[in-house]
Amino acid sequence: MQEKEETVYVVGKSDAENYVSRRFPKKHTKRVGNSLNRLRSISAFLAGLRLTFQRGQSKGIAATYHFTFTGDEDRKATVIIRDGNVDVKEGHLGNADLQLRADSRTWLGFLAKERNLVWALIRRKIRLKGSRRLLLAFGKCFPS
Repeated sequence: MQEKEETVYVVGKSDAENYVSRRFPKKHTKRVGNSLNRLRSISAFLAGLRLTFQRGQSKGIAATYHFTFTGDEDRKATVIIRDGNVDVKEGHLGNADLQLRADSRTWLGFLAKERNLVWALIRRKIRLKGSRRLLLAFGKCFPS
């Protein structure tokens, strides 16, 4: 079965894409999107982080993120990425390297690629406190 030529569906820029191309040279990969861009609630976003986390993409990242969502869904969460693991907790715990405050509808629209991040930052629908590079690093761990 390993030598059989076939298509394997993977999320682009994910650990699976790297693994298939390395381990199974006769298999062809086809990129598909992940479930984070189809979310319709902040609860689903937070629960999905553990499922879509890419351990291999997180190398070198050691950061704590505080998310504060307002609007339709008021939620606070802490996401810790360290040593190739992700931990998602309710509320704000510890000191954050990046604090993100966002209107929940705007954040979900950004994840669905229906809203532009830069425009949301300009309009202050999404606010960041800390290094913007950490937001890019965060996105790298959850490719879509």
